[in-house]
Amino acid sequence: MTDTHLPSPIGSVTILSTAETPSLSVIEDKPHRTSRFSPSQRVEFLVAGASALSGTLLLSLLLNWTHPLTLVIWATLLFLLAEWLLVRDRAGAVQATDQVVTITVWSTGVIAVGLLVWMLVYVTLKGVGGLSWSFFTQDLSKVGPLDPGGGAYHAIIGTLMQTSIATAIAVPLAVLTAVYLHELRGRMAGVVRFVSDAMSGLPSIVAGLFVYTLWVRAHGFSGLAGAAALTIVMLPIVTRTAEEILRTVDPGLRESALAMGSPEWRMVLTIVLPTVRAGLVTAAILGVARAVGETAPVLLTAFGSNTTNYNPTSGPQANLPLFVYQLIRQPNAVQQQRAWAGALVLILLVLILFTLARVISNRGAKRLGAKR
Repeated sequence: MTDTHLPSPIGSVTILSTAETPSLSVIEDKPHRTSRFSPSQRVEFLVAGASALSGTLLLSLLLNWTHPLTLVIWATLLFLLAEWLLVRDRAGAVQATDQVVTITVWSTGVIAVGLLVWMLVYVTLKGVGGLSWSFFTQDLSKVGPLDPGGGAYHAIIGTLMQTSIATAIAVPLAVLTAVYLHELRGRMAGVVRFVSDAMSGLPSIVAGLFVYTLWVRAHGFSGLAGAAALTIVMLPIVTRTAEEILRTVDPGLRESALAMGSPEWRMVLTIVLPTVRAGLVTAAILGVARAVGETAPVLLTAFGSNTTNYNPTSGPQANLPLFVYQLIRQPNAVQQQRAWAGALVLILLVLILFTLARVISNRGAKRLGAKR
């Protein structure tokens, strides 16, 4: 089949045959990305860097600055100033400001990630030497401060028990509160949302003081009191997260259920909550990860112990944050090694919880057909 030429006021239009038409599968729907930095921009970076370095050295000589952090701060400020001046001369003030803001944002992100990686590596190097089988199977009841051996078994048991109790109380209450705020929207919804936001901004030690005043002074220290303090810490986080997740439900699902005669409570129970099940699980895991590392509220309620206490309702009970806090303050290397090992276990536990929350969230998104 030959090409067909149709007359046109502005020339000829060529119509290709079907066989000559490029396949749609070959055409990429992704935009072509050019190089982010042109040669002139690379030269500007080099000039700005050289200017910042020379300016910082000059200031250090004139003002006798020797602290590395001071030199880094001034080098950064001089680099941004030089970059802004160079880009302004080439492309104008608006482009220069955009360039400086972009560099600042990227630099801040790199610094944040670098600090996190440094912290993880540092704790790992300090604590990996104290990990052993006995660390997970023994407590400190029969071990002296300078004796080898012993472990954090009692702290791990206390963490699991207190966090489990707090989760069993906080998650149902938080989900019901989120349903009230978003689905029912009663008269007290504004007040409840305000209180929830206020609780999320309170220091965690306030929760410990509250439980200490109402419970510990009358019944003594216990793992249950620590779980109550952790419940107060978890409630606002899970509530606000669950409410935001409920906002993602398509209103058409609610309208269809109500139009078919379903009562509102059944619609929420059988349509809304199952739709966002993965998101609610993610909210619960995020709340647990937030509470599992708290020290201040548990210090005032569970108090800590060197022995394993399987009864959360009676007597002081240890957990991992208290284990780290109490041992890192000791003046000998053996106890500090145990503290670093406990900190490493705690970080790994929180990392596992966040990874699990991310995996569940991604699976929920894939089931709903969302692309991340």
